[in-house]
Amino acid sequence: MNHDKIERNAVLLVVLTLITVSIGGLVEIVPLYTVKSTIERVEGVRPYSPLELTGRNIYIREGCYVCHSQMIRAFRDEVERYGHFSLAAESIYDHPFQWGSKRTGPDLARVGGKFSNEWHVAHMVDPRSVVPESIMPGYGFMLNKAVRRDDIAAHLRANRAIGVPYSDEMIEAAAADLATQADPFGDHDSLLGRYPKAAVGDFDGQPDQLTEMDAVIAYMQILGRMVDFTDVEPEQLVQ
Repeated sequence: MNHDKIERNAVLLVVLTLITVSIGGLVEIVPLYTVKSTIERVEGVRPYSPLELTGRNIYIREGCYVCHSQMIRAFRDEVERYGHFSLAAESIYDHPFQWGSKRTGPDLARVGGKFSNEWHVAHMVDPRSVVPESIMPGYGFMLNKAVRRDDIAAHLRANRAIGVPYSDEMIEAAAADLATQADPFGDHDSLLGRYPKAAVGDFDGQPDQLTEMDAVIAYMQILGRMVDFTDVEPEQLVQ
């Protein structure tokens, strides 16, 4: 049989295998170039503010993603517990994104606005003070660790280089916006003009300091709040 000749000839087998894999790859990849985007954009999704972006970096640094996914799957039990299932476009500016299926703690895709800043501080310092069954470690040290401010504009530029649409105005105002968002007396109007729906004001209970706790809570308070799902009934979409 012909396949017997192929199996006995290592060079021919490798060549034909490469051709087969190449054809399969082309069939999967080429169609993607015929559409403008593989992700349907949704209204409201914006780049993270400097403080939110800093908080996200700390969140990743501390390994929070290991126990908390940010992906609500399209199953009835998940949307009834967490809210509307996650859309790919919600993570379009996430590098890296926080999707996944491993959960030791609850999913955090829509945690923004569900708890007060005070609750988040208490939970980060002593998780069992608000969730008795929690096995999460404490992160109270973030209350005493100042946020680094000198490289935030460069960080926004780096994100712009990989496709996040930070404008020149956003980059120029990055350092000021970083401090303003956590300042209860800051110019929030200008900040909200650049970053709609951002949570503003003191986050960690220390208005005279800008700490890592401020940044992490600012990040958590925006999760799930960019897109308005109030007019959507998830149970109508999930069977």
